Amino acid sequence: MIIENVQQELIDDLVWPAIQCNAIYEGQYLLGTSLARPVLARAMVQVAKDNNCTILSHGCTGKGNDQVRFELAWKACDPKMKVLAPWRIPAFFNRFQGRADLLKFAEEQKIPVSSTPKAPWSMDDNIIHCSYEAGILEQTDKEPPKDMWKRTVDPLDAPDKPTRFTVYFAEGVPVKLEVDGKTVTGSLEIFKEANELGRANGIGREDIVESRFIGLKSRGCYDTPGLTILRKLHQNLEGLVMDSKVRIIRDRLSDDWAQCIYNGMYFTPEREFVQQAISFSQKQVDGKVEALAYKGNVIIVGRSSETSNLYSEEESSMDTLDMDWSVEDTTGFINVNAIRIAKYGERKIRDGEPLSKRK
Repeated sequence: MIIENVQQELIDDLVWPAIQCNAIYEGQYLLGTSLARPVLARAMVQVAKDNNCTILSHGCTGKGNDQVRFELAWKACDPKMKVLAPWRIPAFFNRFQGRADLLKFAEEQKIPVSSTPKAPWSMDDNIIHCSYEAGILEQTDKEPPKDMWKRTVDPLDAPDKPTRFTVYFAEGVPVKLEVDGKTVTGSLEIFKEANELGRANGIGREDIVESRFIGLKSRGCYDTPGLTILRKLHQNLEGLVMDSKVRIIRDRLSDDWAQCIYNGMYFTPEREFVQQAISFSQKQVDGKVEALAYKGNVIIVGRSSETSNLYSEEESSMDTLDMDWSVEDTTGFINVNAIRIAKYGERKIRDGEPLSKRK
């Protein structure tokens, strides 16, 4: 058996870019499982080649996304590798219809497994998150058991006093975290500390129904403490330091990047193209964000940057007109922008559908 730790690689190659583009799938899922698959698949190919292996195998169900993610990655890393997928072999899936059959087999053969008939969760527990599927969770209206969650305390049981912390960013990635009198640097160390901060304060729980790549809907529950925190702070800092037009384009590309990751398309030219553009957008995302972690919430209390000049307190102030342009200029700005809107209003009047009419 060969065990290799690829956590550092996962944080640097996948998680940090995910933070740079505020990656999220269908507005809810932070891609904790999806992000891990390219790194695992690449490492598996390298280990196989180092040991003269020509066949790679996985235990992914024939209904899920992971079979696609692993196999597409393997095809890219070494197209000659063969794949053994038991859940798609009739002799296997005719004997084992699902998790219940496998749990029974494990019990009969005295094979130790963490899942039980009462807690039959399919879990992916990695440094980013822990996911939970199967069992009662397949009934979308049923509340998850309170003892299911592994990575976060119940927000209701979290400390009554908020935890104040600060994260520093350079080119869109975290470079320092200050919390409880500690200063943490190094990407992996920062992420682990953010995980602990989120765990202790009940941050990062999600219960969603998502659209799998193969066409099915599935319910997933996710514990994602550290990434939830860092993503929110990064997104907040961008409001201060990022050009508005660049941000609009980046946000569109972020959806494309998230789709690539979710669908197993990491090792593709389109993912490389999108990521290059996103990386360029982050060159000026430098600064720090101060926040409170409190009972499942991340509360931003301040942000600053020593390098950005996009925000000017003097120009934005409600109490001064000391700036390089006059408020009188706004009249022309409004009139020019109103040209097409006024014409649309005139057309609606001609059509007997004036926009001033109230329902």
